[in-house]
Amino acid sequence: MRFSSLCIQQTVAVWRGSVVRSEIHSERILVLDFGAQYVQLIARRVREAGVYCEIRAYDMSEADFVAFAPKGVILSGGPESVTVTDSPRAPEFIWRAGVPVLGICYGMQTMAVQLGGSVGHVREREFGHARIEWRAQTELSEVDDAATAEMADGADVAIGADVWMSHGDQVQQMPNGFALWAATPSAPIAAMFDASRRYFGVQFHPEVTHTEGGQALINRFVRDVCGCSGLWTAGNIIDDAVARIRAQVGTDPVLLGLSGGVDSSVTAALLARAIGDRLTAIFVDNGLLRLGEGDEVMRAFGGEAGNSLPIRIVRVDAQDAFLSQLQGVTDPEAKRKVIGRVFIEVFEREAKAVAGGAKWLAQGTIYPDVVESAATKHGKAHVIKSHHNVGGLPERMQLGLVEPLRELFKDEVRAVGLALGLPAALINRHPFPGPGLGVRILGEVKREYADVLRRADAIFIEELRRAGWYEQVSQAFAVYLPVKSVGVVGDARRYEHVIALRSVATSDFMTADWSPLPFELLGTVARRIVNEIAGISRVVYDITSKPPGTIEWE
Repeated sequence: MRFSSLCIQQTVAVWRGSVVRSEIHSERILVLDFGAQYVQLIARRVREAGVYCEIRAYDMSEADFVAFAPKGVILSGGPESVTVTDSPRAPEFIWRAGVPVLGICYGMQTMAVQLGGSVGHVREREFGHARIEWRAQTELSEVDDAATAEMADGADVAIGADVWMSHGDQVQQMPNGFALWAATPSAPIAAMFDASRRYFGVQFHPEVTHTEGGQALINRFVRDVCGCSGLWTAGNIIDDAVARIRAQVGTDPVLLGLSGGVDSSVTAALLARAIGDRLTAIFVDNGLLRLGEGDEVMRAFGGEAGNSLPIRIVRVDAQDAFLSQLQGVTDPEAKRKVIGRVFIEVFEREAKAVAGGAKWLAQGTIYPDVVESAATKHGKAHVIKSHHNVGGLPERMQLGLVEPLRELFKDEVRAVGLALGLPAALINRHPFPGPGLGVRILGEVKREYADVLRRADAIFIEELRRAGWYEQVSQAFAVYLPVKSVGVVGDARRYEHVIALRSVATSDFMTADWSPLPFELLGTVARRIVNEIAGISRVVYDITSKPPGTIEWE
């Protein structure tokens, strides 16, 4: 079996809305989404195997399928029951396409029903770990396709036998031509396969980290059974993106709104490699950045000694404009909209002053933004919060849009950034919301609140790094709570506001567990914040997981 050493992930073949076929996109896997919680994880695992893929809705048209020309199809899980009339089904043309198909959970169940098997309810919904036994009941030596035979021989598909289940239905009778692939004590048909048609179904979720050997199973399907060679690497992604940027913008100048976050920083580095000094980046300091972040951005891109990717960058101090417009605004969504509106106004004014002839605007849209936007547009997701980014600017300024990261998941963006030579400290830093500290200050945003929060957050991150915990958690930050609590500092009574600390561990940011930080570490952080920052009387630690909570407080 072949294993990919690539540790990046992603999806899509869309460049500004049109399907583009380049060498690295020539081997494609299609992921059909039935509303799965983990659908983006499936796509990311395919990317870990070095293979390009896209997520599409389960009801995609046959014309789109033919145009996409996948080497294989993965049917995702989903919240529905196949026993219910009018529940989602895979398009019938999938079964006529002659390509391998892997059904996961609901995907396995709809495969069974559509091909002549049966599915029924179980008495108790099975959720969590299960022990699986691989038992392919067929003469594998008689299977013509060696890769299919190797995958069906489950002895080393799963390195371990612990898998993650999440289902209320299960296959009761396999379709004709299928053989039993695996079983658990509570699911006699936990996996099945049809060697002649290269169809595979698993009741468990190989895409989640809880399933031992899940990545090995996906690797084997996309690389061995589907015959993909693994062209999706950081180096190839960079070469392809540079070529497409040059083809798109020609000799025109390009504007970029540089925030200092990972996505905009990698976008800047790609554009710098593609078009050099025809890029102008505008960095707007809105007064809601982390401590020292503005200077860090300028060091990374401003052409200082040792910087391999200097670009033309304009730093704009717009703190007064943002903070004045936020006065009296307390609703989280309203604050996001104010920050977005003011950003557009400031950016547009500065852009006309420094690069009036620009015809293109670049932004760091990444693939999860595309997937979530499409889901919301088609009524398959709810808007939890709006994103300010640079929405509305291209139309307002009559600019074309350049989105070189549109195909990439966050982990891929990081891998590309490192390959481009950006500082690891910048690339591997924890996520930071677009509206900045504006959504980490509950209630009204005031300048003095932002100053206090910046210092508290810096102390938290500093102590996490010192204790070796920063790299072990996925996101950590401080939140300013405008509620007062009594404290005693020295012999003096202090009646001041509260800082909440938040730290989570997650592989995908769709779900997250609170981090079990050592008590000694939390105690050190709390002492430093109260002792070093006037205006804070108490520090608390948030132990809410996602769900039910969100990672950010607003």
